[in-house]
Amino acid sequence: MTIDIKSICFSEFKSVRDAMKVLNSSGLQILLAVNNQNKLVGTLTDGDIRRGLLKGLSLEEPINSFMNRNFRFKFENQTQQEITKYMLEKKIMRMPVLNSSKEVVDLILIEEIEKEQYKSQPVLIMAGGQGKRLRPFTENCPKPMLKIKNKPILEIVLENCISHGFHEFYISVNYLKEEIINYFDDGKKWNIKIHYLIEDKPLGTAGALYLLQKKINQPMLVINGDVLTKLNLKKFLDFHFEQQADASIAVREQKLQLQYGVVKNDGFNFIGIEEKPILKNFINTGIYIINPSIIDEIIENEYLDMPNLLMNSKINGNKICIYPLHEYWIDIGIPETLNKANKEIHDENLNKS
Repeated sequence: MTIDIKSICFSEFKSVRDAMKVLNSSGLQILLAVNNQNKLVGTLTDGDIRRGLLKGLSLEEPINSFMNRNFRFKFENQTQQEITKYMLEKKIMRMPVLNSSKEVVDLILIEEIEKEQYKSQPVLIMAGGQGKRLRPFTENCPKPMLKIKNKPILEIVLENCISHGFHEFYISVNYLKEEIINYFDDGKKWNIKIHYLIEDKPLGTAGALYLLQKKINQPMLVINGDVLTKLNLKKFLDFHFEQQADASIAVREQKLQLQYGVVKNDGFNFIGIEEKPILKNFINTGIYIINPSIIDEIIENEYLDMPNLLMNSKINGNKICIYPLHEYWIDIGIPETLNKANKEIHDENLNKS
């Protein structure tokens, strides 16, 4: 996004009322206050104006009565990587960039950083399973290609990821792989890149990750190809970075009510009966973020399921975090959930979260 810096630089002596017109029309949510030497002396946001009004200030007063003088900025000789890291760590929405004379030369927006960050963030969709529990539907069709509202499940998963800004995809395939590869090809139809991890034999829900060793250098989103959700994938990734985790698992609370009273005891001594209690547990949703260091632990051609990989990584001292998911989620693993998804899902709404 190209920003006309001059259009958002205002003299600190201009009235706030005048500044508000530009603040409201620019869409950038910030104005930059400069002195007579054109040096940045403050920033002005909607929040600054509201705080000033609460103090009894008038909109006719100059910007310097409202502006934030303790603003954060970076010099242009600092690398883009340094600025990006600082903004993401400190959650800074707008960052003025100054030259050596403290004149504004650029304004960096966090949403532009995030857009680029997620654009390069790799995603692996696991689509190699045989879907035995969905027979006879999967006898001649790979499970991820079964249709929900006349669209393959895998396409809905893919488009959901795209809607959150992801553009670099890997799809692991094995069973009836040609149908998946022929349908999605290299991803140009969706303006993305798709690479295929071809399993010569079933490798489990994590074994295919071996094929990515030395190919990725940043955390990877991994999602099962039969899972539909409204989870905000960007927030999940933010959580992973904030926790400095080696792997993160999206989990969902499941409640199960027992049909009988549970007897509490101390050895042979009766304590009491809890009538039909509700048990609460977190279940695995099939959505993960995995660091390259964990992928490097996988042995070539070894059958490996994700729970075993994560447990082994935990034993090896890696930090594994869980991320509770409260948004819509469904695992299409049996005919009942396939029918349920067809009744519930409106794919045009799935991407909204």
